[in-house]
Amino acid sequence: MAEELDLTSLRTLRALLQQHGMRPLKSFGQHFLVDRGVLARIVDAAELAPTDMVLEVGAGTGVLTRELARRAERVVAVELERSMLHLLAETTASFGNVEVVARNLLTVDPCALFGRQPYKLVANLPYYITAPTFRHFLESEHPPRLIVVMIQYEVAQRIVAAPGDLSLLGVSVQFFGRPQLISRVPARAFYPPPRVDSAIVRVEVQPRAALTPPERAVFFRLVQAGFGERRKQLHNALARGLGLPVATVQHWLRQAGIAPERRAETLSLDEWLQLWRTLPSTTPGSQEETSAPQLTD
Repeated sequence: MAEELDLTSLRTLRALLQQHGMRPLKSFGQHFLVDRGVLARIVDAAELAPTDMVLEVGAGTGVLTRELARRAERVVAVELERSMLHLLAETTASFGNVEVVARNLLTVDPCALFGRQPYKLVANLPYYITAPTFRHFLESEHPPRLIVVMIQYEVAQRIVAAPGDLSLLGVSVQFFGRPQLISRVPARAFYPPPRVDSAIVRVEVQPRAALTPPERAVFFRLVQAGFGERRKQLHNALARGLGLPVATVQHWLRQAGIAPERRAETLSLDEWLQLWRTLPSTTPGSQEETSAPQLTD
């Protein structure tokens, strides 16, 4: 396959899909990027160097894979859909630094692919799997040092939100790194166009998480309890979510310097961490490891 193949050309893309007897599958959230300007913004946001290792999940036709391969030392392209794998192998055949992996992205072990080498995660994510993807890689033993993904615009807004509009997803991602909304992407940039706009989001991941895994589990159990009933004031939501008397929670919040009448979405990440630090040892789950956070709203 010649390198000059332009997979952002709708005519070229349609011909390629027809040649392989394929069409976009809604069940896999397949919306193919056909805007070269947007493609360039994704790659620019990744700030790739010739020595970079890149993981791309949900590689699809290879439209992004090929651009990454032109700039990075190695690209591991993960794709699950069987018929798409044949097309991907064809469109990336001229790039010796691309390794195609047939796997569900949520089963990918970065250590098995890169060892302890630093890597960047760059992808156009299916909308339905955005939160689980962030959770899988940010919680992994070897998280990426940078994430650049295209996701649904409304989800991107929640990830980068400031106190006042924060959500469980926003707190969770901001705990691990610094997110930035790079660009809004209109639906017409895809074939077929989705019903909503997308956005490019960049997350600079902290080299080391603020808390140990057991501490993190307790922290996120606390945050989940706070967001469990959004319309309730924080002292009521926490009391219900943690199974504690309201008076106990009110006292605890005041010790942390947080007014009990506030709502979860108004707390900053630093305030959630301060609340965790003042967590009474008698609070259920405060002394043992609990389940990992659910990065959902």
